[in-house]
Amino acid sequence: MAALSNLKITNHQITLVDQVEEKLLDYFRVMKLKPGDSIPKEQELADALGVGRSVLREALSRLRMFGLVETRTRRGMILTEPSILGGMKRVILPRILGDEALFDLLGFRVALEIGICELVYNNLNDKHLEDLENIVNRGVVFNYGEYTPVSEYEFHTKLYEITGNKTIMEFQEVIRPVSVFLKEKFKAYFLPVNMEIEKTGKRVTHMDLLDLLKKKDKKGFSQAMVKHFAPYYSFLRKKNHSNGNN
Repeated sequence: MAALSNLKITNHQITLVDQVEEKLLDYFRVMKLKPGDSIPKEQELADALGVGRSVLREALSRLRMFGLVETRTRRGMILTEPSILGGMKRVILPRILGDEALFDLLGFRVALEIGICELVYNNLNDKHLEDLENIVNRGVVFNYGEYTPVSEYEFHTKLYEITGNKTIMEFQEVIRPVSVFLKEKFKAYFLPVNMEIEKTGKRVTHMDLLDLLKKKDKKGFSQAMVKHFAPYYSFLRKKNHSNGNN
């Protein structure tokens, strides 16, 4: 733990807690700590940093929130492997995010789901198809063709799960409240778009997507996923144009 001697706070341009957090992260890197390794006791760290324990504890609470540090019985504090999106799940509160941040997250969701089509197709097995069919059969649709939040969540969560990528699966938990919030906030826009798609018969349903997967139509599935997100594409295009982006 010799590197403790290098922890002294010297930068006064940012808050003390921010500096302590940065110093601790630097310390973990310098010492090449791995998940499961012990971290010095609070008093040792506070003394090395030259700060009070209350400041140190606030910085440590941030690291705990991100899943980097936890306290174990008889072992004290240890370094832990964080969930990549764990911190994001805690801080993304749709009601306090600006519209631009919300639009960016929605655009990221659409891009991600189009991008995972090949992973879904390549990993698909009979059990996945059975699960998707059960989800589709119990799905609930509004009279203008849009799925209820629960039905939408179940189907797309299953697609994320089929990829086998834990970070992709975790992102669905991040984006769900954003999607629900945006649909409610901009209901006046989404409703006529959905009604028009329903009237023209161009809607791609969960059943359509499932049928393409059953037929092992890789290209058709990818193209259908793009059409499935038509209301989102329309919404994002309109928002981009209203912001002066072409």
